[in-house]
Amino acid sequence: MSTHRFLVTREIPEPGPSILKDAGDVVIKDGMSADELREAVTSGEYDVVLPQVSDTFDAELLAQAKIRGIANYAVGYNNIDVAAAADHGIAVGNTPDVLNEATANTTMLLLLGAARRAYEASEYLREGKFTGLGPNLLVGQDITGATLGIAGLGRIGKAVAHRALGFGMNVIFTQRPPEDRPVSDDELGDLAGRVSQVPWDELIETSDYISLHVPLTEDTTHLIDADVLQRMKSTAVLVNTARGPVVDENALVRALRDREIFAAGLDVFENEPQLAEGLAELPNAFLLPHVGSAEVGSRSGMARMAAENAVAMAHGETPPYEVMP
Repeated sequence: MSTHRFLVTREIPEPGPSILKDAGDVVIKDGMSADELREAVTSGEYDVVLPQVSDTFDAELLAQAKIRGIANYAVGYNNIDVAAAADHGIAVGNTPDVLNEATANTTMLLLLGAARRAYEASEYLREGKFTGLGPNLLVGQDITGATLGIAGLGRIGKAVAHRALGFGMNVIFTQRPPEDRPVSDDELGDLAGRVSQVPWDELIETSDYISLHVPLTEDTTHLIDADVLQRMKSTAVLVNTARGPVVDENALVRALRDREIFAAGLDVFENEPQLAEGLAELPNAFLLPHVGSAEVGSRSGMARMAAENAVAMAHGETPPYEVMP
């Protein structure tokens, strides 16, 4: 009986490795380059690849790939041309739902940190500038009573809405910006009557805080561009825990530098791990290194789901968390 072989492009937490090892041979190659990934995927040595979102599987690579499946260690899958994978009989899986709460927690961390100037305050203290309480010292923006506009009220967006309501915020949303579709009370569930759906233009212009929870698509690439930033309130805070390219990062740097908006809280970046020039130097940019799901339970849950997907693919079965074209 042949042994299944799994390629893991970054070391993942338990129980992922144990699940894979029970099913076959596991090769972990941390920090593979694009060329190394291409060579491995087209070599015929591996049944399934368990990659990160930083590993790209485009149509050209998938046409040459000799694998059964791709078990993405992420809920997002914009790094994979899913339609091309299906054309070549390659299954694709992801890790939905497990990181909803962790990402919502990170969203609120960024929102609060940016609004209350946490980065500036920490640096001020560490540099020995603090000489005592002052009435005008590092005054930030209010949270309670402010309006939070959520772009994309899916699973994570809803989790953020619940947290924001707990802070006494007014929550509005646009479901599918830049266009939209009506959302029924049944779909809103226990948020019905507590949040309001508004057109995208209204959300941009009336929100004190805007939080992004949309998938990365052609329509949402640079959803937040120079025009949108100019239309936002000068006191507004932008938060992004979705995907970096949803925001035109160079335009954001200009808007923050020119004080077109008050601040931004970012966990994802347009060309990560690189940042747009000047972003890291801005005191009103509260930045995290893509740690939205970095809670123990979430990361282990992602590892379990990705491994279960990989094992099913290796056996020629439909993965439990399949991504369809």
